[in-house]
Amino acid sequence: METVAPPVSMEPSPPLALRARNDTRDIDFSALDALPKGSMELDPVSIADLLRNAFVYPPHSVYRHAKLVLPGDPSGSKRQDEDPVLHATLASWAASFRQTPSLPGSQALVEHYHQLLCAAVERTTASMQRPWFLQSGGKDSTSMAIATSEVRPDVTCITYLGGREENELASAKWVAHQLGLCHETLVCNPGRAYDRYLACVPQMPLLTADFAMLSYVDLVTEIRANDGDGVIDALGSDVYFGMPARWRHLVIRVLAQRFPLPTVLFKLWGIRHSFHLCYALSILQMSAFERFYPGSRFSDQEVDALVGEPIAAQSRQRLNVFLPAIHAAGSIAERRRLAAAIVEAASFGKGLYTANALQLPLAYPYCDARLAEWLMHDVPDDQLVAPDGTSKVLVRKHIARSFENLPYVKKKGCFRFDVCGLARLRFDCVRQFALDAKTQGFLPGAAAWLDAHRMHLGNKYFASKFYLLAVVLPWLLSRTQPPVLHVTHGLQRERRV
Repeated sequence: METVAPPVSMEPSPPLALRARNDTRDIDFSALDALPKGSMELDPVSIADLLRNAFVYPPHSVYRHAKLVLPGDPSGSKRQDEDPVLHATLASWAASFRQTPSLPGSQALVEHYHQLLCAAVERTTASMQRPWFLQSGGKDSTSMAIATSEVRPDVTCITYLGGREENELASAKWVAHQLGLCHETLVCNPGRAYDRYLACVPQMPLLTADFAMLSYVDLVTEIRANDGDGVIDALGSDVYFGMPARWRHLVIRVLAQRFPLPTVLFKLWGIRHSFHLCYALSILQMSAFERFYPGSRFSDQEVDALVGEPIAAQSRQRLNVFLPAIHAAGSIAERRRLAAAIVEAASFGKGLYTANALQLPLAYPYCDARLAEWLMHDVPDDQLVAPDGTSKVLVRKHIARSFENLPYVKKKGCFRFDVCGLARLRFDCVRQFALDAKTQGFLPGAAAWLDAHRMHLGNKYFASKFYLLAVVLPWLLSRTQPPVLHVTHGLQRERRV
């Protein structure tokens, strides 16, 4: 039987709005499930988004006809039904210009925050009997752990050890034990994580290429294997607490000029082996705002070559809907807050799509409507970001009720993933996906890029781009008719390693 690629269309048509079931971010994907297999058209601009930024610009999705809509736009805008820009970005815009109210002392503020956070955890986990908490070890997860220990002491914490960079495992484990919570560790095995991702791909309703995607699948699969029946995630606070500007962001603003560089430059001896030199050169090719997004991604020229047509400019134009907010932002810190809002709005995808595929409920207590409304309108600015640039002042004070001088306060941490290890273990698997994709008529330049950069994937600058292809290609292949996805590639290779 002849295989055909999923339909790709650039023609306008009425969008299918995928809406939240309640006042959190629990998206109802039943509208997608009800459609015939292969009937949804892939959006090439969204694929370009994934390669350029590792996420699809909200409110778009990888499908041309599907848009994501979340409730509760605090700005008062009525545009969501017409142009459903995710409310986190509008909330961030409103927060940047709100009046600072006169409130009681900081201790009363901290206590009220604690009460609201406890209530949020209790409400969002009410249906869970054996919840697990993704405890990264950072400020947000530590504050959440304090509240969780009070209302859900039955929770099991799990921390992902993805690498040596910004490792906060010791802090996370100590906090959990001091709070009387069970704690587990999952050490990153990139081959195992990728095989788990491939197993989930056919059930994932939509696609994102978040740099924590494979970590997330690895964690949630582990939770399910240990009889967990729900996941608690501390994502969702950055848009409210803000992102202070550092000196490097001033430098980036000067260097980021969207200046195209020849790809051969990155292969010169002395550059190709240096992540920092490659990263610095890549800044020249980006806009200052999009450089706020995390990770090393494909340049516009590379995206056009991968897709086989000039598409990157259309992806870049999707930022236009946010330009009024960007231009109104009076400082780099406010622009970082907007960038964080856009990224965070898209970052929920890794959890929503994974939890949907593995059929586990997912709780985002920081997105609880009552807590979010209070943080947005009633907390003074200096309790969000201090005048000296100290971030998340209120969260730090909340943590200080229980702990002092923990290392995460001085050094930010996050989920890490061994992208170089993934390239080493799964190169042939991903290359076969690229060849299959070329046969199906999409991303025809992927195999050529992989062959040209195979010897450079020990540099995480190039390995991060490999990661994007490793995530995007199998999902697209699973949507061909009939599906062209050899999920045994990775499993077979794992046995040989």
